[in-house]
Amino acid sequence: MRSKISFAACTVATLVFGLAAIQPAGAAPAGDACLLLTPAQVTAALGVSVGPGTHLTPTFLKTCQWTTTDSANGKGGWVTLALQPPDSFQAAKSLGGRSTAIVVTPVSGIGDDAYYLAVGDNVGLIVKKGNVAFKVAVYQHGAVEMKMAKEKPLALQVVSKL
Repeated sequence: MRSKISFAACTVATLVFGLAAIQPAGAAPAGDACLLLTPAQVTAALGVSVGPGTHLTPTFLKTCQWTTTDSANGKGGWVTLALQPPDSFQAAKSLGGRSTAIVVTPVSGIGDDAYYLAVGDNVGLIVKKGNVAFKVAVYQHGAVEMKMAKEKPLALQVVSKL
């Protein structure tokens, strides 16, 4: 039973956290996700050096990833920033309460509306400001609360550029 729940949680996480990457190019707001955060900002949030941001697909500019350059002591990982259409913001928010494996936690003080979406030990901070939505997610070993604490300053940096 536990493996079925874990599988379901992983499936939902893949769908939700990958949502921006599969959006048609015309559906997401204009912009280059790699221009919204600097390696220095991501390094400061993660506590370990990262390389320059790279697009997961060279022709799709809505998603950017910064990867650690030193994974010593288990601090390796990466940060992903995904620009999303505003309707994706509300769709993911409505997942809260549908399963005990999916936890939506409102956050104040970031954009017009924001929430953490946690599925298992994966979490992303999803923010809406005006007609732009985005998700920033830290992928590192550790507690969800640690990842949340690292995502918030990154989200504030992004909001300041929108």
